[in-house]
Amino acid sequence: MPSEINTDFHGFNYLVVDDEAFIRTLIVRILVSIGVDKEKVTARESGLEAIDFMGNGGDEIIDMVICDLNMPDMDGIEFLRHLALRSFAGGIVLVSGEDTRILKAAEELAQAHSLKILGALPKPLKPDHLSNLLSAFDSSSAARGNRSTAEIGINDLAAAISERQISVVFQPKLSTSSQTLIGVETLARWIHPEKGFIPPDIFVHLAEENNLVDELTSLIIDLAIEQGASWLKQGLEIKIAINLSVDNLNDLDLTKKLEQKIADAGLQARNIILEVTESRLMVDITKPLEILTRLRMKGFSLSIDDFGTGHSSLEQLKRIPFTELKIDRAFVDGAAQDPATRAILESSVDLAKKLEMSVVAEGVERREDWDLVASLGCDLVQGYFVARPMPGDDILAWKEGWSGISD
Repeated sequence: MPSEINTDFHGFNYLVVDDEAFIRTLIVRILVSIGVDKEKVTARESGLEAIDFMGNGGDEIIDMVICDLNMPDMDGIEFLRHLALRSFAGGIVLVSGEDTRILKAAEELAQAHSLKILGALPKPLKPDHLSNLLSAFDSSSAARGNRSTAEIGINDLAAAISERQISVVFQPKLSTSSQTLIGVETLARWIHPEKGFIPPDIFVHLAEENNLVDELTSLIIDLAIEQGASWLKQGLEIKIAINLSVDNLNDLDLTKKLEQKIADAGLQARNIILEVTESRLMVDITKPLEILTRLRMKGFSLSIDDFGTGHSSLEQLKRIPFTELKIDRAFVDGAAQDPATRAILESSVDLAKKLEMSVVAEGVERREDWDLVASLGCDLVQGYFVARPMPGDDILAWKEGWSGISD
């Protein structure tokens, strides 16, 4: 069966922004109907009023914004820009009666602003559609979890690495044909002893900007390999995906270091997939190409992550011996309803198949997502419909309790 519905959103604080009183009332009623306390919902009739509210302490409590697009004075597009300027770290749901392509463009704009956009929903709003979006939101990314990050500095991160405050969780990757566990993706987590949860995009960026990325990646690799060795002793051999920063691909000794780490743990190169984010792939190709080619020669798998979000996808596929293509969630979520998104998804799968690469669909959040990517030939799926990230010690129990997707 699919993973249980996440109800963390019941405890969020909401800001509803819509110029129509009836719609504002309707959204509040829908939130209450799906389990949200009415006292946790604030409503404003314009973007100007909403920004004023945020500027007077609202951004200290708001975890989720539900916003109309077409409003007088300050429309939803301008409102998104102001949220970005305020470094709003909560989730955002766009709601509008506009054409679906306008909704999609607004969603892309929010992502370009580095806002945490959950999705765009057409009017009239349906409770199950809103509930599905909210339940897919990782509560650890909610705004209140980010409030303390402004004071996080390089010394904090250096101490976190040396003291192993950084931990890892693992998200299952399932075969669409057998519906069985094939592998996991390793995801870094940092719970600061005083400042609480620090989002990965914050501390990874901090590491990249301050020459700590090799130390951070080394720790993550160590933790992932240690967990892999533990699973192997318990009879579970699966592929473990580990993210590499582009900055790691300047270390010509990386291959030797990885070989030594897996040998010490009793693992094989075939157990490890190294993911490189396509949107940050290298400009100077010389060292990275040497390193990645050597890794492939030694038996490690290579995955191009977030495919389709960068500017040089096809060129990188031609240059680098990738074995796996991970399709970004932006081309999975909503593809069943949006012809343009589906066309991109289909062409990406077709391209990977022609290049004899395995295909992973990220961000599979609903049954319709699973059905579509499976029908198109994606080999593996990853997303909250199947399982949320979990501690390594929970993977075996999850595997034993997984009963597949019912017909």
